[in-house]
This record gives sequence, structure tokens and C-alpha cells, in this order.
Amino acid sequence: MRICFATNNRYKVNEIKAMLPTSVEIVSLAEIGCEEELAEDQNTLEGNSHQKAEYVYKKYGIPCFADDTGLEVFALDGEPGVYSARYAGVQRDNMANIQLLLEKLKDKDNRMAQFRTVITLINPSGKVKQFEGVVKGTILTEMKGTEGFGYDPVFAPKGYQQTFAEMSSDQKNAISHRGIAIRKLVDFLSKQKQE
Repeated sequence: MRICFATNNRYKVNEIKAMLPTSVEIVSLAEIGCEEELAEDQNTLEGNSHQKAEYVYKKYGIPCFADDTGLEVFALDGEPGVYSARYAGVQRDNMANIQLLLEKLKDKDNRMAQFRTVITLINPSGKVKQFEGVVKGTILTEMKGTEGFGYDPVFAPKGYQQTFAEMSSDQKNAISHRGIAIRKLVDFLSKQKQE
């Protein structure tokens, strides 16, 4: 089975390739000739991941999966959620996003939050399946660590003293929301083999 991962992030593509049986070939957007920016204008993670996968499936005629991730802070009614990457504006500035989040939380006692990833898979026959990964944790009052990206320096997963930004990529992937969703997808694809 040849399947497109709707990303041009080689790290993400290689991570999934290493987890799949050789009967499943993963290709990136660049490898199928898709150079356009994929729209993400839905108001849910489920909607955005479905929108990207469906666009690639319909335009390029290849089975596809796409992901979308958001940080959901309970005291902020789930903000920034689907707008996590552009919380402080369309420029997608990680530092500005973190500063805005910390500012909004400065008077809040409840700093519980969760990272959530949704992956949408559209198989060769056009059937849609979604996989979710969630990791709960706490938003710290200051940044710690230099690894990772996004909100990693202020997010400490439940049961850990370190933030995601203080963990190695292997440590983070073992417990992260994206890692959980990816393992569900890999498990499903491994059982499918060929349709």
C-alpha cells in the first residue's frame, strides 16, 4: 500500500516510516508533486485533519492521512485549541503564543491542560477513519528546556517533573499525544496490509 502523509516535515515522515511494515510505503506531499499550502480553516482538529487528507485524496488520487494538533487549557475553556499555532497572530510565532498563554493564565489557579492530536486517514476506497492521541499535563509559570517546539517549554506532562522541551525526542515520542495517535494509526495500517 502506498500512502501519502500530508506533510513536508521529513522528521515526521521518517518517524512513521520507521514504525510501519515494509508493505506500507509512506510518501510526503513533495513526493506526490503537491506544492500548495493545504488549507486549515475548520474550527476543530478533526475538521482540519480531515480537510487536508480529503484534499490530497481527491486531487492526487492517493490514500492519505493528515494530522492536526492543539493545546487545550481547561481554565481558558479549551483555548488555544485549534488555533494553537496562530494564537498570538497569523505569523505563527511560538514565543508570542507562549507569552500570550502565560499572560492569560497569570491569575488562574487551575493550570491543567492537554495536548490533543487527531489523525484522519482516507484509505484507497475513500473510507475515513480518525485516530486521537491525548496527553494531560500542567502549564508552568515559566519556560524550561530547549528541545521540541510550540508550547513544549511550558507543558509538563502528568507524572513528570520535566517539560516536553526538557525531554529527548525519544522520551517525548514515547508519551506524547502525537506518538499515541501515530501508534494507533500504525497499528491499524499494519493490520490492513493490502485492501
